[in-house]
Amino acid sequence: MSASKQWKPIRKAVLPVAGLGTRFLPATKVMPKEMLPLVDRPLVQHAIEEARDAGIDEFVFITGRFKEMLEEHFDYQPELAALLEARGKPDMAEKVKASEIPAGQLFLTRQPKPLGLGHAIWCAKKLIGDDPFAVLLPDDVVLNPGGPGCLTQMIQTYNETGGNLVAVMDVPREKTASYGILDIKSDDGKRVDIKGLVEKPKPENAPSTLSIIGRYILQPELFAYLDKFETGVGGEIQLTDAMANLIGQQPFHGLRYDGQRYDCGSRVGFIEANIAFAMHDPEIGDTVKSIIKKHAQNL
Repeated sequence: MSASKQWKPIRKAVLPVAGLGTRFLPATKVMPKEMLPLVDRPLVQHAIEEARDAGIDEFVFITGRFKEMLEEHFDYQPELAALLEARGKPDMAEKVKASEIPAGQLFLTRQPKPLGLGHAIWCAKKLIGDDPFAVLLPDDVVLNPGGPGCLTQMIQTYNETGGNLVAVMDVPREKTASYGILDIKSDDGKRVDIKGLVEKPKPENAPSTLSIIGRYILQPELFAYLDKFETGVGGEIQLTDAMANLIGQQPFHGLRYDGQRYDCGSRVGFIEANIAFAMHDPEIGDTVKSIIKKHAQNL
């Protein structure tokens, strides 16, 4: 298949949100980690807004036990909006309304056991059908002040290349064992033609230091390989392994996106993201910068 084929547009997004968030216990004992606030919005809402900005209008949550709060957050809440209006807070009421996902756009399915990211995506198979789709991991956030979001950049590139696309960044070689790593066919500094993928290779075995972050555009043929339930690193069903089977059959590229990625799955990355996003918040940014300067002087 060539890039000249008429590839379907990306209208659906899958968000795996079944994780336990053990690195944030006890905060995540009851609250899903995806509901941890990044400034004034939970992580999962940042992902939804990024997807909406990119033209996505159908969202599939891969949930697990005790994740009802995620569904409730995006539900219609007329009482709260009416209360805010009555108290003279129309701007806040608009923010509440903006967080809602209209009827027919949010779909939920369950991952009963934590069998890996590949298995989580497989759980969405019936809801995706024969359509291409995006995958967003809410733990990964990308800040690109004044510019398009990461997924918007990816869809712009997808419209040129078709096929499959992953967002990529360079990592220190000693950290390749924490990522899916690209084996590169060609690289123009922005777009990478991929000839292979390796899940969490040891530094000495890594074909490059270019790693996948939590943004993907994938074709439905992926499910034929996920259907096999083959396990890889860690005894889990790895998404990277299934994607590797599509290389050579369909276009497969990596995109160096504009912006800074933050790993909100770690406590330090989550704190750093809150600082960065708060500094760029038009309402509180200047105050936050003053606070940071004050504390830096006391170090």
